[in-house]
Amino acid sequence: MPSPQPKGYAYNRTRATYLATRLAMADTYWLRLFGLMGRDPATFPAGSGMWFMPSKGVHTLAMRFPIDVIHLDRDRVVVGVKENLKPWRVGTIGVKTDSVLELPRDTVRASGTRVGDVIEIGTGEMKEKD
Repeated sequence: MPSPQPKGYAYNRTRATYLATRLAMADTYWLRLFGLMGRDPATFPAGSGMWFMPSKGVHTLAMRFPIDVIHLDRDRVVVGVKENLKPWRVGTIGVKTDSVLELPRDTVRASGTRVGDVIEIGTGEMKEKD
């Protein structure tokens, strides 16, 4: 299964920082099912990300590296955060979760992202932020 190509970005408006500048969209059943399975960690460096929508949660089955996970509600407000989710785990299922961001390990810590932060998801080229 080919990986989706980056088409956008994820920007934490609350903290004024980018979470992903190369964001791939997992917006079909197969892309959501396979996500990052089997990929080499070098293919998911800092600045990368994958947005699963719709999604209540994610797994790291058949993955080869840990990731950070951010749960977003329908307004793209952070309703849950899991740092360093190791391979071969099933993440939390969020009742309020509408979509999920998978990010390289340490992205949450580096960005200071917390529950309640507002995340902007954009398609196409990144915009300059004030």
